[in-house]
Formats: sequence, structure tokens, C-alpha cells
Amino acid sequence: MQTEKVINHIVDWLKDYAAKAGVKGFVIGISGGIDSAVTSTLCAKTGLELLCLEMPIHQAPSHVTRAQEHIAQLKKRFPNVKDKVVDLTPVFEEFKTEVSLEGKQSTVDMALANTRARLRMTTLYYHAGLYGLLVAGTGNKVEDFGVGFYTKYGDGGVDLSPIADLLKSEVYEIGRFLDVPASIIKAAPSDGLFGDARSDEDQIGASYPELEWAMEMKANGKTVADFEGRNREVFEIFNKYNSSNKHKMVAIPVCEIPKILR
Repeated sequence: MQTEKVINHIVDWLKDYAAKAGVKGFVIGISGGIDSAVTSTLCAKTGLELLCLEMPIHQAPSHVTRAQEHIAQLKKRFPNVKDKVVDLTPVFEEFKTEVSLEGKQSTVDMALANTRARLRMTTLYYHAGLYGLLVAGTGNKVEDFGVGFYTKYGDGGVDLSPIADLLKSEVYEIGRFLDVPASIIKAAPSDGLFGDARSDEDQIGASYPELEWAMEMKANGKTVADFEGRNREVFEIFNKYNSSNKHKMVAIPVCEIPKILR
């Protein structure tokens, strides 16, 4: 990958999109992970306004520390960067008092995890509307178009996606080029939706390099019958997520009314 040229291409794309939309800049949620670090740095390089929001909800201390380190670095490097902390923990806890928490614990936990993401999306769009900004998404190609590893109308609810055509490995390559803090480069990817430090690999059952391999194999027409051992297991994991999360990756189904019924 021609890293510097890719970076310049994305920055120019961001500036052009913002100009055509008639907005001042971007707002982005900072998680302490590589995707939000790279996306926010690319947005900062446009010279347009960038508002970085921390939105903790019972957040793991390591995530908070990395997010703060990254924001401090950004503000030092780019005068167009501002930041704000919006503690959503009280909002989340109040929400829990108004809904049923009955049922299978794993199902309740997942519903609440997705609620965290949707509360953050609401907060991002509040500030976007308040300051005339666009919500910049942080999803990469593997998450957005491979396994659908994001929350529908949560972190998937954005105005534009600067890095969604980049594989996770390419995001890391750009992150190193952009001098993203080493603590973020080294940290295991995590969605931070459960209040602990569990990684994406813990949840999915496969690493991003493995998922990238499976995504490529599927694109090349391979089937599960072509593999054995760990490769077969990874390919099955990829297919399971790709199939079950397809509803996130395609347009919302619309029931079209036949003309004869009009």
C-alpha cells in the first residue's frame, strides 16, 4: 500500500465531502482503539474543526487512559482539535431502571452492550447538530463488510466512513505512519461495550489477520470444504458472522407496493 498517498487521498476526500455538505468539520467518538485514533488523526489533518468526544459508560481504565493520551497528542499536534468528556454512565444506569432486565443473562448483556453504542451515537449526533459537524465513522472493511462487527444504529450510525475500505492491517499501517501512540498500536482491539477489557478476538473467536484471510478466501470463491483444521474453523467463523450480520451490511428492506394495488 502506498501509505502516504492513501492518507492524502482520504484527507482530500474528507475536505471535499465537508465542503459539499456545507459543514465546519467533524465529530468523532474516541475509544482508545486504533480505528478511532487513525480516523480522528485523518480528520485533524484536514484543518477543519474536529471535536473528539469521550463517552465513558463504566469504561475499562485502560481504554480511558489510551483515549486521553491520544486526544492530548492530537491537541498538541493540531490547533483545530477540541475535546469534551460526556459521562454517559448515569444515563445508562437510568435507562436500565426503565426497561426489563429479565431473560437469559447473555441476551440481556448483549442488548445492554448495543444500548451503550446507541447512546453514544445519539450523543455524537447531538453535538454534530449543535456545532454544524459531520459524524465520522470508525469502522474498517473487515468490521463493516466482512463480519458486521458493530452495532446497527450505534457505531454503525454515521455520516461518512473514511477508513471503511481499509483492512485492519492497513489501518495499523496508517496508524504507525501517523504516529498514533504506541499504547494504542499495541493494544488488543476491543469494542469496549461490556465495561471490561475483553478483546474483539475474545468475542469473535478469530483474530483480524485470520478474518482478513477468510474474507479474501471467500471473495476468491473458496468454500469450507477447501480447508481443514484451524483454517476451516476460521472460515466457518467468518461465514457465520457474515451471514448473521448481513442485515447490517445491505440496504434496509423496503416492502414495495405493486402498482395494481395503488
